[in-house]
Amino acid sequence: MITRNNFYQTAETGVNSQAITKNFVSGVFSWMAIALAITAFTAYYFASSPALIGSLRTPEGGMSMLGWVVMLSPIGFVLVMSMGFQKFSAGTLTLLFGAFSIIMGMSLSFILLIYTSSSIFLTFAVTAGMFGTMAFVGYTTKTDLTKFGSLMMMGLIGIIIASVANMFMHSSTFDYIISFIGVLVFTGLTAYDVQVLKRIGAGVEYGTQETKKLTIMGALRLYLDFINLFLFLLRFLGNRR
Repeated sequence: MITRNNFYQTAETGVNSQAITKNFVSGVFSWMAIALAITAFTAYYFASSPALIGSLRTPEGGMSMLGWVVMLSPIGFVLVMSMGFQKFSAGTLTLLFGAFSIIMGMSLSFILLIYTSSSIFLTFAVTAGMFGTMAFVGYTTKTDLTKFGSLMMMGLIGIIIASVANMFMHSSTFDYIISFIGVLVFTGLTAYDVQVLKRIGAGVEYGTQETKKLTIMGALRLYLDFINLFLFLLRFLGNRR
């Protein structure tokens, strides 16, 4: 039998659970926004300094050793953070995420030299709009996106394989096809990832080390969705200098 006291306790538990979920998701978005701001500032700072941007290139215009390190190290950061999730503290993951954001800014500084500022701002605005819309859909929909997410992950694997193949083919048409599919995949992944993070948030305990670590990893997940969506859209909307 459900008494009045039991009813109020159950209702209070539900309210607290919803509050914890919202706090968790808002924390994820906050850290993602901070990381994006760090990346944007670093990219602008490097692109504005001939000495810094020159350190990433050889005199002939190719990539220097440091340039290759900067371009490839983000993959290493993601792998280290993912594989070290259990043993790293929340503070360590936060520092790694911050360092990752800086390295990403260094690697993305080249786009400020290739594309006009107006087209970059336009692409960023379109990306933010699409990302925000799909994040809202992922958070509010009652539909289970698990199967949809699996399909998007298969598409992501296909993009990686196709991109590697096109490194040898050098086909501009194939590159546009990859970019179009990439926009669709990361748009869909945004909704799926937000729904996953909402479910994670419903099962966490407020203020624990585990929750803080999950917040950082969730921010990394959404950060990658946003950056990849931005880069694929830039191939369509970007105007070269």
